[in-house]
Amino acid sequence: MGAKKKSATASPETVEIQIDGFIDKFDAPMAKRIREVRAALRKCFPTAIEIVYDNYNFFVIGYCPTERTSDVILSMAADKNGVGMHFYHGAELPDPKGILEGNGVQNRFVRLVDGAKTVKDPQVEALIKAAIANAETSLPMKKGYTVVRSVSAKQRPRR
Repeated sequence: MGAKKKSATASPETVEIQIDGFIDKFDAPMAKRIREVRAALRKCFPTAIEIVYDNYNFFVIGYCPTERTSDVILSMAADKNGVGMHFYHGAELPDPKGILEGNGVQNRFVRLVDGAKTVKDPQVEALIKAAIANAETSLPMKKGYTVVRSVSAKQRPRR
């Protein structure tokens, strides 16, 4: 029950209205940070498919070469405490400065304390480029689009 599947056939305008609603659940400073990070990541991934989840714990946007969640290269995840960038295969990435956090078998993340500024940091940009290069499926050549994949009826507070 909790999650509703959304169709990929929704118009871009409808999808953006939905996403604005998801982000508006956060307090104003966090909503601004989320929008800035999303814009910065979209510049890094102009051809990626953004897969959006507004789930129980987090608001998440994954950047993928396909609509298959398992092909995600990285994702932005936000809750009321902050925004992070999660590298799906982060354990495989070169990280000479040790900026990736986490010790799981696969995933690593970077806390985006300074929002989009952190995304534009040369060390983080190098990680993004390495993640794209290491992806099993190449990014498409055409312009990307956004799909709202699921929305949880019950969620933790966003403020």
